[in-house]
Amino acid sequence: MTERKPLWRRMLRWLGIFLAVLALLVLSGLLLADHLTPQARGPHSSVLPPQPAQTAIDRELVRLQADHPDQSGVAFLSDGLDAYAARALITRHAGRSLDLQYYLWHDDLIGHLMARELHQAAERSVRVRILLDDMNAQDKDALMMALDEHPNIEIRLYNPFRNRNGLWRLVEMVQRVFSVNHRMHNKSWIADGRVAIVGGRNIGEEYFSARPDVNFRDLDLLVAGKAVQQANVIFDDYWNSQAAVPISALAFQTPAQLRLLVRQSANEAKLDAAQPYLRRVQAQAARSFYRDAPGLHWSDRVEIVSDPAMKHRRDDQANWLVTRLVGELASTRYKALLISPYFVPGQEGSEGMAAMVQRGATVGVVTNSLAANDVAAVHSGYMRYREPLLRSGVHLYELKARGHGDSGGLFGSSGASLHTKAFVLDDARGFVGSFNLDPRSAYLNTEMGVLFDDPVLAARLRGEYLRLASPQVSYWVALDGQGRLRWLDRDSRPLGWLTHEPDSALWQRASARVISWLPLESQL
Repeated sequence: MTERKPLWRRMLRWLGIFLAVLALLVLSGLLLADHLTPQARGPHSSVLPPQPAQTAIDRELVRLQADHPDQSGVAFLSDGLDAYAARALITRHAGRSLDLQYYLWHDDLIGHLMARELHQAAERSVRVRILLDDMNAQDKDALMMALDEHPNIEIRLYNPFRNRNGLWRLVEMVQRVFSVNHRMHNKSWIADGRVAIVGGRNIGEEYFSARPDVNFRDLDLLVAGKAVQQANVIFDDYWNSQAAVPISALAFQTPAQLRLLVRQSANEAKLDAAQPYLRRVQAQAARSFYRDAPGLHWSDRVEIVSDPAMKHRRDDQANWLVTRLVGELASTRYKALLISPYFVPGQEGSEGMAAMVQRGATVGVVTNSLAANDVAAVHSGYMRYREPLLRSGVHLYELKARGHGDSGGLFGSSGASLHTKAFVLDDARGFVGSFNLDPRSAYLNTEMGVLFDDPVLAARLRGEYLRLASPQVSYWVALDGQGRLRWLDRDSRPLGWLTHEPDSALWQRASARVISWLPLESQL
């Protein structure tokens, strides 16, 4: 009779087999990654050229450009309803083309209302191109396939999975662990090639103050005029890149799905939750949206910038967005105010900010507290830099997770989380976009945004920073006399220092501490 091997020997054997299979999967992905990704390519297409008077946007912008030659008009969209209305209105005014590029598009109320606007535009013969990152798209296939069924709408996915769901998708993720790690984080909505909305918002309820539990504080810029041509070039580069694959090559759709989406969106537009958004659109539609837009400021020093579409296959970082932004930050003379929800500056970034302070500059950062951060691992990466930054003289503010001041959403949400990504330098130069101050934005994802050199725009962005850093919205982080980390709630009476991460449970603090010990920083 054969002697049965001890349990530990059998477990060790199975562990060895598992690790061998895992290694084989990863090795095959390294050797064959380009052959494992979908090879289907859609036909090459470009932005439809602007005309003098073909569409309502053409006619309006031709008049505005005559008054502001070689300039770009910029308006800030910090309010969720305004950000929704701006997208809906430029979509309704579009008569030629709509080009959209997003990291996330949620299958929820806002996602459906936006899809309804696009479908109605397509029904007017407007050409609609939508490019979405595929990392979070697998459960949105039904929504996207339905839209793609319309003859005037085409959807492509960036760096997509061949396997749309189930176990095989997980296997593919393991096999392509290095190549799937590069995602498209860009966010832009372009109408008729003349007006663009660029910034931090994805498409979903929490980005437009529509969630009852937690909403993001976010910021977009509406840009009209000259700089929009840069957004057009960026979109075409991504749309025609090797990373963009038509969703029709990956999944199956039917006309019935499109009819279902149209009916469902029409019914959702009748819901009470949709009415504030539709009323805001109606209120703003009564006026000339661009000429009368509140806060539209014209400047000849506005750029729309982006990483290259195939960033992950290029070693030359000269044209990466991080190189441009680091150069801007390094040139700071006396003030740098930064807003970043996911703030992991790394050793180099921390030393750079310390050097600014040593040169006499004021450096301030607003980021999420542990309780407000929706990605605990990112907070774990940030934790280790707080004390060195404070010792070097950097000012830190962490957003409150509770519904203080204007943090509650339209429906009185009880929580808030920071999602704005921006900085303003020397009260003159600034950036608003999708770029977080972390390694993922710098080296893994593609990012985009708006750079400007204009004191009026800088003043508006400084106002946004001061609002986020205010006592009603954020905690002030500091070191006490013994060098221990403390938080001050400047809006409470009596004033008092907090000795641990505010509004957080013990398990949250313990989890963040444990994760901070792991070698994950390059992926954050």
